Amino acid sequence: MAQPETADVVVIGAGAIGASAAHHLAAAGNRVVVLEALDGPAAGSTGRSFASIRGQWADELNVEMSWRSIRAFREFPHRHGVDVGYRPSGYLLLVSQDLWDAQLRAVDLQRAHGVPVEVLSFDAAQAITPFSADGLGGTTWGPADGVVDPHLATSAYLELAREDGATVRFRHPVASIDGHDDGSWTVTAGDMRVRCRYVVNAAGGWAGEVAALAGLEVPVVHSRRNVYSSAVDAVAGSLPMTVDFTSGFYLRSEGPRLLFGGARPDEVDGYRTDVDWPWMEELLGLGARRFPWLVDVPLDRAGCWAGTYENTPDRHGILGDMPDAPTWVNACGFSGHGVMQAPEIGRLTAELVRTGAIASIDAGALRIERFAAPAATRSVELVF
Repeated sequence: MAQPETADVVVIGAGAIGASAAHHLAAAGNRVVVLEALDGPAAGSTGRSFASIRGQWADELNVEMSWRSIRAFREFPHRHGVDVGYRPSGYLLLVSQDLWDAQLRAVDLQRAHGVPVEVLSFDAAQAITPFSADGLGGTTWGPADGVVDPHLATSAYLELAREDGATVRFRHPVASIDGHDDGSWTVTAGDMRVRCRYVVNAAGGWAGEVAALAGLEVPVVHSRRNVYSSAVDAVAGSLPMTVDFTSGFYLRSEGPRLLFGGARPDEVDGYRTDVDWPWMEELLGLGARRFPWLVDVPLDRAGCWAGTYENTPDRHGILGDMPDAPTWVNACGFSGHGVMQAPEIGRLTAELVRTGAIASIDAGALRIERFAAPAATRSVELVF
């Protein structure tokens, strides 16, 4: 058999996280190979995401990672000469009475990290997005939160990686991963065999299957998420991302359409991209309690789609090396927040490869070892 190619790092997955990791790794001088099973960049969960980004979190780590990422998206045109579609269209959170005190504490935390956030009166909030205030304790508004174009961002990161010498191969599903006594790996994908020092597992919902090829266990699964759409010009004006904490229903404008969604509580894990039409009817009923005007909005099935979250058991990402395989780096399982935090995840991945540890931010709560601990001792707090 022919000798394999050599690289410092093989990145598996060309979604937003893999592309960002490839850029940061290549910019640091690493020889990088990106292997993607699908036909192009952002072809998995990245390209089918809701693409909304926010700095409004209730725990320090997610606040910092998201706010750093928002600033990276905002500064992309200045730093790299590319517009990746970041628009500060805002994020309005409608918080139930029982969670309002916790939300006010979260606002203090967010402000301490430099995130611009406002506590709005109901009248001020209803001037942004009309809603019923029944059962709510208050509302918060993030004017720097908004949207990014996941296709533009992913493609931009990959192009930057190529400019620094990275090789990117699409339609190259990984077939085998062999570990060696010196800690290196040989990755076989399509017609390529690559011997490398590090593997970065950025395979999204397939991260568990990829890890299994190397004899490792990474608890990440696909979970379908549906995005439903109004007819064109069915809603006057433009609405920002608006989330009802009570029901989990969310909506925002996308050009001339209104998009909305919400997780189905009994969704079965697995990769599916067919649209769940029965859930649309149930979800509209939930949404109309908070947004009564929704009952009069005409829908368009042709504008709807489904994608997947890459979920972990606690709905937070896995970032870091494996306890018994320090040259295997997981950057996966961010459970709907991968696009949002991709710039910072990629930067931290490159820091780990370069120095052997993540020291610029305390990301220990995202290490995979937490799943071996009793649930009561896990320190990451879930917002919604």
